[in-house]
Amino acid sequence: MVVLKALYVLYALVVFLLIMLLILPAAFIATFFGRIKGGNLIYRFCCLWADAWFFLTGIRHRNYYESPHDRNRQYIFIANHISYLDAPLIAKTIRQPVRALGKIETSKVPLFGFIYQNAIVTVNRGSAEHRAQSVRILKSVLKRGISIFIFPEGTLNETGKPLKNFYDGAFRIAIETHTPIKPILFLDTYDRLSYKSFLSLTPGRSRSIFLEEVPVNGYTLKELDELKSKVYGMLEKKLLEYNASWIETSDKVDHSSNTLIPSGFNHGS
Repeated sequence: MVVLKALYVLYALVVFLLIMLLILPAAFIATFFGRIKGGNLIYRFCCLWADAWFFLTGIRHRNYYESPHDRNRQYIFIANHISYLDAPLIAKTIRQPVRALGKIETSKVPLFGFIYQNAIVTVNRGSAEHRAQSVRILKSVLKRGISIFIFPEGTLNETGKPLKNFYDGAFRIAIETHTPIKPILFLDTYDRLSYKSFLSLTPGRSRSIFLEEVPVNGYTLKELDELKSKVYGMLEKKLLEYNASWIETSDKVDHSSNTLIPSGFNHGS
C-alpha cells in the first residue's frame, strides 16, 4: 500500500506539472492583455487546469448551494483552510472572475510562480507595508467588478478545532467597500490531502458548500469584531453539522441542540 500510495502521488505530481506546462504559453500571452483582462484569462486557464487535474487524479468535485448564488455579483469569498489542496480547490469552486490573496513566497517557485503571481494578489505577512499594499490592490480589484478570495484563518488550521481565529482583513475590506461576504466550506480537502504529509493524497469526493451571503450594509469599523464573530459562528456551526473529519470528537457538538452529531450526517451529498 505504501508503494502504491507513493506511485499515485508521483503520478499526480507529474500530471500537475504537465498540465502546467501546457497552459504556460497561453498564460504568458494573456499577460499582454493587462492586469485585469489578462488576469481574468489566466484564472480561466487555472480553472481548466484544475478540471483536468482533478479528473485525472480521481478527485470528484461538486459544488453545493445552501442558498442561491449569483455569479454576476461580486463578493468577498472566504473559506476554512485545512489542506494544501485548498488552493487549487478555489479554481474548482469559484467560476467567476476572482483574485485570491496568497503568500508571496509561492510566487518564487519556478514556472508555477509566474502563473501564481498573475492570477492572485500576493502578500508578505512579515511586512506591514506590503500587507497595506496588498489591501489597496484588493480594494482596487473590487472597484473593477472582480470578487476576491481570502482565507481568514491566514494559515493552515492544525488545531483539531473547526477553525482557527480569524484575522480582521477580509471583514475590514468588506465594511470599507460595502461588499457582501460569501462563506464557503471546503469539506473534504483534509481527507484528500492532510497537512501532515504530501503522501496522504488520495482520490475521492470533494465538496464545496456555498453558505448564505452576509450583507455588510450598516456595519462600521466599530462593529468589525461583531461581523467577524458572526461569520466565524456561521462557519463553525456548519462544519460541526457536516461532521468535518478533522474536528476532534469531543468538539463535534451541534450548537443548536447541544447533542452529538451522528457520524454519517451530511447535507447536499
